[in-house]
Amino acid sequence: MARSPQDSTTVAAEPSSGMAPVAVLALGVFAVGTGEFVLAGLLPMLVDAFRISVADAGQIVTVFALTCAVSGPVLTALTTAWTRRTVLLTATLIYLLGSAGSAMAGTYGQLMAAQVIAAAGVGLYIPNASATAASLVPPRLQGRAIALVVTGFTAAVAFGAPVGTALGGMIDWRATLWFASLLAAVGLAGVALAVPRDVAVPDAGGFRDRLRPLGDRRVLALLATTLVAFTAVFIPYTYISAIYAPATGGSSVALASLMLVGGVAGAVGNLSAGYFTDRWGGSRVVAAALVLLTAGMLLVPFSTTSMGAAVPVIAFYAAASFAITTPQQHRIISLRPAATPVLLSLNQSVLYLAIAASGVVGAGGIQSVGPRYVSLIAAAAALVALAFSAAARRMALAPERTAAPAADATP
Repeated sequence: MARSPQDSTTVAAEPSSGMAPVAVLALGVFAVGTGEFVLAGLLPMLVDAFRISVADAGQIVTVFALTCAVSGPVLTALTTAWTRRTVLLTATLIYLLGSAGSAMAGTYGQLMAAQVIAAAGVGLYIPNASATAASLVPPRLQGRAIALVVTGFTAAVAFGAPVGTALGGMIDWRATLWFASLLAAVGLAGVALAVPRDVAVPDAGGFRDRLRPLGDRRVLALLATTLVAFTAVFIPYTYISAIYAPATGGSSVALASLMLVGGVAGAVGNLSAGYFTDRWGGSRVVAAALVLLTAGMLLVPFSTTSMGAAVPVIAFYAAASFAITTPQQHRIISLRPAATPVLLSLNQSVLYLAIAASGVVGAGGIQSVGPRYVSLIAAAAALVALAFSAAARRMALAPERTAAPAADATP
């Protein structure tokens, strides 16, 4: 049926009215993401400050990620009756308190406890930011809206984490965490001023209902893809300071430069992925990104001793890494649009499980094969993720054989 001129005007107005608050949500992701991703650059400083090993310092990343994985679905379920604006404000405030507490920590244990609080805020914020963004725009622009929110992560990697790392090198690691706290305060103000009070997000019911999608094998296949793919992505990122120590000579400024290169390339990869997802579909974009990621990981051992070699290799695999996030989220949303908040929360939890796994697997890999060759483990994981992604695509093409058989089925 043809649209009236009035209908056309309404449709044309939707993107502009929706994308402005989406940009604010991306700012919030940048704020909380900076405090998370900067931990990789701070590992050498934490080793010196608390007299711990690199592997022990890496477990801060692991605990942070595990907390995010658990807090995401649990806190989202507990706040289901709240407006999304209230949820986002609460999440940002929790993160701000944890970040400021981390900056004041006097012992390794205190730092770990404060990071748990900060991670709880991140776990609540991210899936709700993505779900809110998807609700603010027409369906045809959801890929780009999600990509814009995810760009907050890539911007945190591109600019927040490198600036924080350099700041820590010039002053100390506490200055970096105060910098992260300041960014969180800015994000809090942005959400309060720009996000509508009455954003409509589908209600997924109670906690039991939120686990129900796990009865769908298509969902499980996509979550398995996320888990293994991002374990591969974050192995080299978590231990970038150890892998590229020969190239940086232990300089925080040089390390920040490499992180900046990776972040800028990741932003380009993510935005490109959003565009191609709307054109070609998420499964094809994910497959291409995983192939490129595998190639990049195989190149890492040849780039660890020279900044000239490190820069293009990091740019290459970072672009492929961040090209996975948006199409994966879009694939999951497409399976069950009515369960968008739940599915994004589950996917985000699995992503954080992957970050936690990367800390453990990376630490074991460094001890067994050394930092130079740990990326080869990541390359193998990327190939496994490619197999899971292909299986998920086949299941999506035959939903009647793979979906949960009954609406009230338990996981």
